[in-house]
Amino acid sequence: MASQTDTFDHVVVAGDIGGTNTNLALVGAKDGKFRILFERHYRTKEEYSLADPFGRFLAQARLEMAGTVPTACCISGAGPVVDRRIELTNAPWSIDGNAIEREYGMRVRVINDFTAISYGVVLLDPERPEEVTRLPHLDGSRPLPEEGIKLVVGAGTGLGVGFLALKGDHLEAYPSEGGHITLPVYDEESRVFQRWLEFKSDFVPGAEAGVSGTGIANLFLFFCERESGELGERAKLVLAASEHDRPALIAANADLDPVCARAMDAFVRLYARVAADLSATFIPRGGVYLAGGIVAKNETRFLQGYRFMAMFEKSYREHIRSILKGLPVMIVKDYSISLFGAASAAVLEERK
Repeated sequence: MASQTDTFDHVVVAGDIGGTNTNLALVGAKDGKFRILFERHYRTKEEYSLADPFGRFLAQARLEMAGTVPTACCISGAGPVVDRRIELTNAPWSIDGNAIEREYGMRVRVINDFTAISYGVVLLDPERPEEVTRLPHLDGSRPLPEEGIKLVVGAGTGLGVGFLALKGDHLEAYPSEGGHITLPVYDEESRVFQRWLEFKSDFVPGAEAGVSGTGIANLFLFFCERESGELGERAKLVLAASEHDRPALIAANADLDPVCARAMDAFVRLYARVAADLSATFIPRGGVYLAGGIVAKNETRFLQGYRFMAMFEKSYREHIRSILKGLPVMIVKDYSISLFGAASAAVLEERK
């Protein structure tokens, strides 16, 4: 019987290492298409290093995928890459590409988690609703991506930004710290919020302070302090929850509690302003991709009443408004995007 190695042009190991989960997958690639062949999930904080779950994963893969031998690997994680290492910002251990390469004898690439997402969006079909939702502009148009830069903006625990540009015959993903640009304020309420954040830190706040899970929690606390009457029971439950659990609770109660609703609505509008400012910088005719679990889980709030797009299209200059109105804006719905992106990066490394 032919092995999966014979069926695909490449079989690689893809890894997505987060503060909560360590996800590893065997991925087959053929003619630019990727398919997960074998996948396992581990609890990051229950592991002592990446080597332990990585070894168990390979052992299980050999048993269940007999004859399928990966030839390369790409691991993504939250944090900057230095000498093929990532000191994880939200986990008790690091990713060491050199150590994995020595121990397991395969070519290893280590990339930032948002670089992996950026590689992944190239694989999405903008005409497949199960993969992306194309946001309508105020005139009802839903432009398709053209050739050009692709911009990825993703709010999760923090705010990730990446972009892709043509390099030779393929799109190359580039890391960015764009999530830390200055928080874009646009009216008196957002200016008061900015000053409220600045009072709590030592400098003007970055975009991440309002556009992320942490940002949702910040907005909620800000609006709680501005409430003239007594908070509702649901808002009180959110305040009683741990900081880690608050963003999800705020989103879950946004249709049931007025303070949660104000926080989520402000989050969407600030997200739109960040995406618009970055779009004016890159002019991403290849598409603006809104990634991360928050936007995918709260898609209705982004679409409702053109809440996101009405703020995205605003500018003080007509020619910028014209550019923004013509850009494809898409919500990424595929939760395996990081693994597919890491697999794509591994294949690109093999071709070098």
